[in-house]
Amino acid sequence: MQRVLTQSQEELLQRERTLLEELRVQLARLGAADDDLALLKQAHQQMDDLFLLVIAGEFNAGKSAFLNALLGDKLLTEGVTPTTSHIHILRYGETLQQDSGADDTLLIQLPVAWLQNVSLVDTPGVNAVIQRHQEITEDFVPRSDLVLFVTSADRPFSESERVFLENIRRWSKKVVFVVNKIDLIENDADRTKILDFVREHGRHLFGADPQIFDVSARLAMQAKQALDRGEPEAHKVLWQASNFAPLEQYIRVTLNDDEKLRLKLENPLGIAARLIDKYTTLIGERQHLLRDDFETLDTIEEQFAAYERDMRRDFAYQSNRIENVLYEMVERGDKYFDEVLRLTRILELVNSEKLRGDFEREIVGDTSRQIERHVNDLIDWMIDKDYKQWRAVMDYIRRRANQHADRIIGTVDSDFELNRQNLLTSIGRNAQRVADSFDRETESLKMAQEVQRAVFQTAAVEVGALGLGTALVLILQGVWLDLTGILGASAVAALGLYVLPYKRNQVKAELRKQVAELRTQLNTAVTGQFERELAASHTRLQEAIAPYTRFVRTEREKLEKLDVDLRQIRVEMTTIRNRIGQSSGATSTANPITDGMTDGTTSTQKERA
Repeated sequence: MQRVLTQSQEELLQRERTLLEELRVQLARLGAADDDLALLKQAHQQMDDLFLLVIAGEFNAGKSAFLNALLGDKLLTEGVTPTTSHIHILRYGETLQQDSGADDTLLIQLPVAWLQNVSLVDTPGVNAVIQRHQEITEDFVPRSDLVLFVTSADRPFSESERVFLENIRRWSKKVVFVVNKIDLIENDADRTKILDFVREHGRHLFGADPQIFDVSARLAMQAKQALDRGEPEAHKVLWQASNFAPLEQYIRVTLNDDEKLRLKLENPLGIAARLIDKYTTLIGERQHLLRDDFETLDTIEEQFAAYERDMRRDFAYQSNRIENVLYEMVERGDKYFDEVLRLTRILELVNSEKLRGDFEREIVGDTSRQIERHVNDLIDWMIDKDYKQWRAVMDYIRRRANQHADRIIGTVDSDFELNRQNLLTSIGRNAQRVADSFDRETESLKMAQEVQRAVFQTAAVEVGALGLGTALVLILQGVWLDLTGILGASAVAALGLYVLPYKRNQVKAELRKQVAELRTQLNTAVTGQFERELAASHTRLQEAIAPYTRFVRTEREKLEKLDVDLRQIRVEMTTIRNRIGQSSGATSTANPITDGMTDGTTSTQKERA
């Protein structure tokens, strides 16, 4: 800025620069669009540039003619078709010269004294007859410190102008309306209607009556040319008819250094406010989506908790089938001993080999095969349930991913949704890979071996290649030894009516004891393996979705922090804006768009008064 600042103004300038840089850092953390980050950087840099006065409007509103009248010479091409295909930046220079700049800009230096503290910008039309013209116009608006919006009296406030002004309003720009070609409207009442029409629409857009200048750029140019030719009377008549004097007074006098400084400082705040609004909305949308993600994770946990409850309930039924086999064996044992251990069958009892065969055939029977079958059935049931649960959860996540596959968060390009979508897709892909590689036979065999190993370890027998049936016989060996020890040939003579019933009850009790121990061993082994598999299943699930879980939690923490930071920046902006108002002597700067606006009295009415 080409002026000496007071210490207070310099401090204000530094605070604003710090705020803009802090905002740029926070938006970068959020993954803001490169264009928005560049806009903030540019706003920061332009605080040291000349005051930027932008002329905008439709191509046939007479912008070039208006600028020529303002400059006092026909320096820019005029026409009924779009004549400005570049951004024309007009600055002071000792001699007239033109240079091409970056981004469709044309730098023009003019020997016009009042341009020493102002850069004047002529933009292409905003009505999209040539789409690229409108794009570069709308791209340049955020850089402006003040917008002079030129509309034509014969077609004021067209729809394309309204859309363009809506965009300016979102950027919190101060807008001054210039109704050109007012000389085409000869009737004063019609002129008043046109100005009222512009004022009404301006009020609707900006919330207050805008400042309006009704002029004839054509008559103003003719007036200045008459003065150059030495025709003062013609100049006077044309100049008064053009009504150009109030506008020049505003630009050259009212728009003094303090006012320019105020607008220059408020311009970046308007840009910052727009971007904060934009990305605060984005944060809200992301947080809403993350709430859905947390609900997804909660649903998965709830589903697994229900799955565990159902599994434990059904496991009790499955394990009871094993116990029932053992109970049936005990019942057969009781029946067998009641029938065999009688004095009437004493001769049969001394035949130990026959007794052993009867014992294994009548009591043990196919108990081992039944137990092994039920254990294998239980293992198959566990494997099947675990597999189905895994697939159900992964299918749920995959449906969740597909549900939001085409969802766009705001209008900002970022990695947030892409990363999230990739995580969900990856989980589904891994689940499918696990499902494709799943071998039920191998998994069942592995679990059966674990159960057998637990039984053998509990029973203190060799593991080897033994099966559950062999383990059963070994565990019941104590019953057999006790029975044969009682019924040896040397003991027969000692048996009596009292001893035999006692020994019969003792053997039956020993059978129950051994079976109870077996039942406990089997239950411990199978239940332990069941709980380990259930815990392992939960762990596998948590590991599978861990990247997604970490992403959701990390994003929530980051968004909460960014939301707080943006709120703090907004508070600092309000403080700076209030300080700007105090520094420039303004009574209020709450809305920079309406600052400097009149009470609705037009320049024409003031002249007549």
